[in-house]
Amino acid sequence: MARKFMKALSIRHLPDDVYESLKAMAAANHRSMQEQVRCLIEREIRLIGGSGLATARDWRARLEGRTLGDTVEDVRQDRAR
Repeated sequence: MARKFMKALSIRHLPDDVYESLKAMAAANHRSMQEQVRCLIEREIRLIGGSGLATARDWRARLEGRTLGDTVEDVRQDRAR
């Protein structure tokens, strides 16, 4: 079975204030600097993975043809009980 190696990334010319902020963030989250940077990169990738418009388009396609109730009217009826 072949071993799969993860990629490595080196960041050069990182400003001192950014480095110190990352260091403080990592300490506050009980992570190493490497874990903190990986977490931030992964979170950013997930956030940009699907734009808001693409997400809305997907939901519209999923709900197409369904009869949806009037939410405002449902709330009014529920409050009247």
